[in-house]
Amino acid sequence: MTSSVSLEVCANSLISALAAQEGGAARVELCENLKEGGTTPSAGQILLARKLLHIKLYILIRPREGDFLYTDVEYQIMLADIRYCIEAGCDGVVIGMLNANGTIDKERCLEMVRLAKQWGLGVTFHRAFDMCADQLQALEDIIEMGCERVLTSGGKSTAMEGATVINHLVEQAAGRISIMPGSGVSEANIADLVHFTGVTEVHSSARGNVKSKMEYQNDHILMSTVPGDEYSIDVTNVDRVRELVRLANS
Repeated sequence: MTSSVSLEVCANSLISALAAQEGGAARVELCENLKEGGTTPSAGQILLARKLLHIKLYILIRPREGDFLYTDVEYQIMLADIRYCIEAGCDGVVIGMLNANGTIDKERCLEMVRLAKQWGLGVTFHRAFDMCADQLQALEDIIEMGCERVLTSGGKSTAMEGATVINHLVEQAAGRISIMPGSGVSEANIADLVHFTGVTEVHSSARGNVKSKMEYQNDHILMSTVPGDEYSIDVTNVDRVRELVRLANS
């Protein structure tokens, strides 16, 4: 059958992006530091991803972890990163800025959207949307700005928890913008999520844990303030991507 539901993979590295492509993802959202919710990837990651990927490549524009209330300096960093993505030939960017009262920072977001679209890049509004005080109004603001889609978990920790809200957002959008569920999307729930909400795009990292090939391992030190395994990394898994695409279209 012809796939009607596309999968965007949140890739935390070029290696993950290539796995997403091999597994049949339609698009990659390239980022780094997923444990912090994702930040803008390095110039090297972006350049090589553009060189090696033939699927759509979108770049997360987020200068730091934490909230989505940005200073003027942080905003200038985001604009500079968008300009870099334009020069690198990326297909789109993923943005989001809020005001202190939980509304969309329309003025500055609109400037980013205009900059990207002026050069033919698409724009996704990310899960800053889930931190808004009024999601119904926020959706109208994002549509007005000209974004292609909204990545959302329905204001909950996972998309399955927010499935009812996501369904309402799809109804409110009425085809004016794509509503793309993300967060906690897995083989166990993707089919139910698609059938319940009626979405045509789904977002997942599809990661698996890969153990280090280091023969010598120093287990008396932590390289981070957060305890964890220094000798393993999470990487997008080709088989998981392939299965998610299959189940989303089952």
